[in-house]
Amino acid sequence: MKRIGILTAGGDTPALNATLLGAVHKANELRIEMIGLQNGFQSLYCPRVPHVHLNPAFEPIPELDATSGGTILGSSRTYVDERDSTGLDAVYSRLRGLKLDGLVCVGGDGTLNGLQPLCRCLPTVLAPKTIDNDLGLNYPGEAAQWEREEQADTFQYRRGKGDPRDYDALELESMINYVTPGFATAVFVAAGGVRRVRTTAESHRRVAIVEVMGRHSGYLAMGSSYGQPDIVLIPEIPVNIQRLASRVEDVCRRQKHAVIVCGEGIVNAQGDPFGNMHRSSDPAGNQRFAGAADALKQELIKTIPKTFLCELGGFEDPDTAIFTRKVGHTQRGGRPLTFDRFHGSQLGAHTVEMLVAGENNRVATLQWHGQDVGFLVESHDAEEFRDPWGEIHPRTVHQSMYNQEEMRISKVAYSYLRPIFESAIGADDTESIRQTLFDSGNLAHPYQSVNVLMANRTEYLKESNHGGPS
Repeated sequence: MKRIGILTAGGDTPALNATLLGAVHKANELRIEMIGLQNGFQSLYCPRVPHVHLNPAFEPIPELDATSGGTILGSSRTYVDERDSTGLDAVYSRLRGLKLDGLVCVGGDGTLNGLQPLCRCLPTVLAPKTIDNDLGLNYPGEAAQWEREEQADTFQYRRGKGDPRDYDALELESMINYVTPGFATAVFVAAGGVRRVRTTAESHRRVAIVEVMGRHSGYLAMGSSYGQPDIVLIPEIPVNIQRLASRVEDVCRRQKHAVIVCGEGIVNAQGDPFGNMHRSSDPAGNQRFAGAADALKQELIKTIPKTFLCELGGFEDPDTAIFTRKVGHTQRGGRPLTFDRFHGSQLGAHTVEMLVAGENNRVATLQWHGQDVGFLVESHDAEEFRDPWGEIHPRTVHQSMYNQEEMRISKVAYSYLRPIFESAIGADDTESIRQTLFDSGNLAHPYQSVNVLMANRTEYLKESNHGGPS
C-alpha cells in the first residue's frame, strides 16, 4: 500500500486526534501517505472531496496533537447509504480519483454500518471510538441473540432471552472490544460533575439528579460511580418509581440529601423512556435524548410525600427540594486522558497494519487479557458485530454489572472498571491543568481554532469535464 485515506465520523470524542496520530506514525514507519478526508463521510458526497495530506515528507503535520480533543479533520452525521446506487457510484469514483489503496474510518456503531458499502470498493477497516462505550460485545456470538419483529412500515429489534451468558457473571477476558477510546475521559468529566453537585446538595439538603449521556447504554452512568452517587440508574434496567422513591427517602433520612445519576435513556416499568427521544439525522437509527432527569424529578415529586420533601431543607415548595443537572456535551470534549491517548493511538496504528496485511471489513479492538498481560490490540471481523439481518446494535451493560435491589453497580462492574481507571490519569494530565487553565494569556488572546490552520492545508479533487473526479 502506498496511499491510505482516513476519516472521523459521527459524534466527536476526546481521543480522535490521538487515533489519527497513531495511524500517521505507523504510516510514516511504513512509508505510506495518509490522506485525511474532512468532515467524515460528508467529504465523499462533495464532488471536490476536501482532504488534507497528514504526513508530507513522512512527518505528521504540526496541527495533529494527541492531547487536543475533537478532530482536526472535522466530523459529521452523514453516512453512506447502500441503497443509493447513484450516490455510491459517485463515491466510488471519488475514492478512485484520490488514488487510495485503503481507508480507515474512525467511529462507532453508526460508522461501522456506514462503511459496509465502501468495503466493496476498497479495503476499509474501523478504528473504534465512542464515549458511550457501546461498540463491542459482552461475549462472542452476542449479536446473534437479537430478534426482529415487523411493525407497520418498520422493524422492531429486541434482545432474545435464552443464552446463559446473559445471566452468568461476565467473563471480562471474553469481551470483544473491552473499552473504546473516549470513554475514560467522559467518565472523568461525569464523575467530577457528580462530586461537585454533591456539595451543593449536601449543603442545602436537597436531592440532585445528574443526567449523563450514553443513549441506550448505561456504561457512562456506571462509570460515574467514581463520583460516589447514592443511586445509579441505567437504561438497561427499568426504573421502579416506588422502589426508587423509597430508596431516596432512606438515603435522605440518614444524610439529609441524595445524589442520583441517571443515563439519558432510562425507561419506566413499562419500557417507555422518561425523556423525549428525537430521531437524529443519523441513518444508523441513533436517537437524541432529552429531559430524562427532569421527567424523573416530576415522578419523584408525585411519589415522595410533599411534607417529606419540604421538611428536608425547610422548603415551601417540594419542587425546590429536587434539582437536576445535565453533564451533556462537556463529556465528549477537551483534552483526552492518558488512557485514551495511548490506546487510541495504538488502535489507529493497528488499522494501518490491518490494511497492509490485506484485511477488509474488520474492526481494530482493544482486548483485556488479565492483570499479567493487560490490554492488547487485535482485530475482529465486522460481521461478528452484526445481527442475523446485518444490523449493529449498541452494546449494553451486562446485568451482572448492576445490583437492582440497591440501585447501584455490582462487584462485577468494579472488576470491569478497575483495569481502565487504575492508571487512566497521567501526571501530565494534571500538570496540564495547572499550567494552562489560568494562563494569563487566555485573558488577552482569543481562542485560535485549528480549523483556521487546517483550511490552509485543504486540497481538493480535480473535476473532469463530466462533473466527476478526474
